[in-house]
Amino acid sequence: MSSPIRLSKAIVVGASSGVGEAIARRLAESGAQVAIVARRQSELARVIQCAPNLIKHFVHDVTEFDSVPGLFEQIASELDGVDTLVYAAGIMPDCAEGEYSFAKDHATIATNLLGAMAWMNVAAARFEAGRAGTIIGISSIAGERGRRGFPGYCTSKAALTTYLESLRNRCSRYGVNVVTIKPGFVDTAMTRGKKGLFWLVSADKVAKRTLALAKRGSSACAFVPSRWALVAAIVRALPSFLFKRLNF
Repeated sequence: MSSPIRLSKAIVVGASSGVGEAIARRLAESGAQVAIVARRQSELARVIQCAPNLIKHFVHDVTEFDSVPGLFEQIASELDGVDTLVYAAGIMPDCAEGEYSFAKDHATIATNLLGAMAWMNVAAARFEAGRAGTIIGISSIAGERGRRGFPGYCTSKAALTTYLESLRNRCSRYGVNVVTIKPGFVDTAMTRGKKGLFWLVSADKVAKRTLALAKRGSSACAFVPSRWALVAAIVRALPSFLFKRLNF
């Protein structure tokens, strides 16, 4: 059985709002040194006010993949080490009926998947060499099936879940803890105003559960809240001819 671990020096990518911000705040409240990374300087400045002595901020667009290794090393130097990487960056552009936008799909895959891979590859190499570390990826229940309304988003989250599983299988033997979180509907700017939402939970509730799972020190893949696991099982079991009739 794995021993509980402490997340003490963390990088949170996508920390300017939503689940990423909530995770960064909770880590800082626990006494961790935290580096928050996002595109928007003004939002990063707002988040850092909650714990100015514990949080450093770095402006970065996650689609600028080539800059990730250098920025990771810069942050590791300023924190005097890194033991945790959280990737919570994500977008979900509106997709109107009859709209097939490659530009939107490209941006979604670049942000939700390729950015995650760029950051996680660097972290995984470092943690594997050090035989310790935690990688947390925020995926989604949306990745369980191809929903008609958000093809690019569903694809990005399905791929992210698979990538995290591969990373877990590859790195766990070296003491690296890889945690996949699949939230249901979360009350964030991304979901606000959208119809048909139920079991809506706060970003802070997702953050609390995410960190509790990560601190167990054993790799995990979990739905948050856990009741979404039943929904996912039902959705996966539906035959395609029936699933495509649903407005889901």
